[in-house]
Amino acid sequence: MITILLVDDHAIFREGLKKIIENTTGMSVTGEANNGDEALQQIKENEFDLVILDISLPGQSGLEVLKELKHNNPKLPVLILSMHSEEQYARRLLKSGASGYLKKDSAFDQLVSAIRTIDSGKKYISPIVAHILAEFIERDTEKDRHELLSDREFQVLCLIASGKTVTEISKELSLSDKTISTYRARILEKMKMKTNAELTFYTINNKLVKN
Repeated sequence: MITILLVDDHAIFREGLKKIIENTTGMSVTGEANNGDEALQQIKENEFDLVILDISLPGQSGLEVLKELKHNNPKLPVLILSMHSEEQYARRLLKSGASGYLKKDSAFDQLVSAIRTIDSGKKYISPIVAHILAEFIERDTEKDRHELLSDREFQVLCLIASGKTVTEISKELSLSDKTISTYRARILEKMKMKTNAELTFYTINNKLVKN
C-alpha cells in the first residue's frame, strides 16, 4: 500500500483527489495538510511513502516547503501537482528535489502512473517536461536571467508578469505590500530591468507565462 500525504489549501480539490486515489488499488491518503507548516509537522509525526504537494500555499510557498522537506527527509519522494504550467516551475522544482511534476488538469491515469513511477524510486518526467529539459540543455543558459532569482523572487516575477498588482500578490502569498515591493526591486536589479513591462516581455518570450 502506497501511503500518501496530500498537501493543498483547497479542501474541495483535496477531497476530490483523495477519493480518486483511494479508489485506486494499492494507494491510500493517510495524511492531509492545507499549508507548509502542517505538512512538515505531519511528516515529523508520521511515515509516508510519498507526498503530493501544491506550489501555491498560504505562507511558505510549495518551493520553500519542498526544500525544507528534502533537507530533513531527503529520501521521501515528492510529486508536485500544480495549476501552473510546466514552463514556469518544472525544471526549478526537479532541481530542488521533486520526483515529478504534473498540472492539476492532467488525466487521472497520468496521475496514477506518476505515483507508481515515483514510488518505485524513479523520476516521473512527462513528455512536456522532457521537452522543456531538452530545450534548456540546448540553450545558452547564460541568457536565462531568471535563473539568478531565488524561488520566492521567481514566484513574484511570474505573478507580476501575469498582470497582478502588488496588493493582489501580497494577498495571494500572505505577505505585506512592502515585502512584495522589495522583491520586485530585487528582481529588477538582478535582471537588469527597469519596468514591469520589461519583466512581462521577458517572461512571455521565455515561455514562463502565457500571453
